[in-house]
Amino acid sequence: MHRDEHRIRQVIYQISSKKASILGYKDTDVIVIGSGIGGLSCAALLARYGFDVTVCESHSIPGGAAHAFERNGFKFDSGPSLYSGLSYSPSTNPLRQVLDAIGEELPCITYNTWRCYLPEGNFDTSVGTDQFCDVLKRFGGHEAVAEWRELQRVMEPLMRAATALPPAALRFDVGAIMTVGRFAPSLFQHITDIAKLTGSFSQIMDGVIKDSFTRHWLDLLCFLLSGLPANGTSAAEIAFMFADWYRPGVVLDYPIGGSGALVDALVRGLERHGGQLILNAHVEQIIVESKRAVGVRLRNGKQIRARRAVISNASVWDTLKLLPQGVLPKQFQQRQATPECDSFMHLHLGIDAQELRSDLTCHYIVVNNWENGVTDPQNIVLVSIPSVLDPSLAPPGKHVIHAYTPGNEPYDLWQGMNRKSEEYARQKQLRAEVMWQALERIIPDIRSRCDVTLVGTPLTHERFLRRHRGSYGPAIQAGKGFFPSSGTPIPGLLCCGDSTFPGIGLPAVAASGMIAANTLAPLQKHLEMLQDIGCID
Repeated sequence: MHRDEHRIRQVIYQISSKKASILGYKDTDVIVIGSGIGGLSCAALLARYGFDVTVCESHSIPGGAAHAFERNGFKFDSGPSLYSGLSYSPSTNPLRQVLDAIGEELPCITYNTWRCYLPEGNFDTSVGTDQFCDVLKRFGGHEAVAEWRELQRVMEPLMRAATALPPAALRFDVGAIMTVGRFAPSLFQHITDIAKLTGSFSQIMDGVIKDSFTRHWLDLLCFLLSGLPANGTSAAEIAFMFADWYRPGVVLDYPIGGSGALVDALVRGLERHGGQLILNAHVEQIIVESKRAVGVRLRNGKQIRARRAVISNASVWDTLKLLPQGVLPKQFQQRQATPECDSFMHLHLGIDAQELRSDLTCHYIVVNNWENGVTDPQNIVLVSIPSVLDPSLAPPGKHVIHAYTPGNEPYDLWQGMNRKSEEYARQKQLRAEVMWQALERIIPDIRSRCDVTLVGTPLTHERFLRRHRGSYGPAIQAGKGFFPSSGTPIPGLLCCGDSTFPGIGLPAVAASGMIAANTLAPLQKHLEMLQDIGCID
């Protein structure tokens, strides 16, 4: 059924895009460039606020790094596949808050365990307060467990501080006095701990954790969250993670239908509130007149004018490329030098599942060694087999697999290569080998089971996601810089997505979309939204 829905959805997307084209790309209140999760969250919320919104997406399907695609009956997630805080409301996850604000459901399958293949050994671990202590006792002994318990105690006030102000309340104008002011008593109560959240997590970890296994584990979690190790990851990110993962009764979520179902829910909310999504609408330039952003020019020569604002969901580097020469202050131009995370290698496989082991889980983490560090190229491989949870993602008797190296594949190894050349084909085979080897630890005969084999590279990321150098996003180190706000020096131009506060990851980009939308929203409508999603009484 879900495979049929997927095909129907693509037809609907195309009809919607053609309809927008027939209407002549009409002027609108707000134009959002890009339909990543940040852009869709922003646009759908703006539509709920009553704005006429148009989303311009360069490709034929929406979703950005979270889009889904199908090959031979196998439905693949192109990017993220580990979700939490989506299956219940009210939730601290900004993405769930967006869905609540626009009135969209997202049915999820819940689970709590994933499997690890680490240098110390193989084990299952779960979210929740206690199970990880059993892992620590095995690899670090009673002292490691005691240190972990102490870290949980130290993190408790930081967790409360990190969740004292919901991102949904933020806006970057004078209206923040009213929306943020509602949380002033709680913020004041945690003022000392809030100051600690801006530094790196390593400053907290170093004061508590001495056990090498636990330190490696925390370094790994930091890297998976931010693309940086513990000394570059903000304490706020880890406090949010502790609040979400290491508490009683917590579960992980997988949207029924995969990441495409999440994208569909945001698009539905956008269109139900009167907004529109235009596909195959590649923005060539942001139009700036009298020093104000007033619209966009598309590759086909068409122009769309924006009465209120243009919001870029493109990366900081790609947004700068869209602006005309001479309109930017030097200080803003310096954002081109924002440090970047590395890119990805991907394996998308559709396999025969006959006579496979019965204890397959949805997620696996493979670490080859600790000595080279978590950011070392090809040292870490993540594997998802989501059809274990949702069989509709693959034909009967089959499984769909996504393996990838998470933000640690250097772009320089690929730069300038012809994607049709033999050199490129050889390089793909060579650089994919680490993922095959990781998969063989889970399914030894994986290579002989494949019905569909797709290899993605940094050039794939760059081409299909319109990502500068195929990057995962900015690598802004905690304590050495901050993600910029949604504002820019150009009136009428805002930004959202992983290049703006609060940074990288699905919850963060959803929050950035909310903040940009809130900044344009009438104060009363913003307050009504906060009440509707349960943030205020």
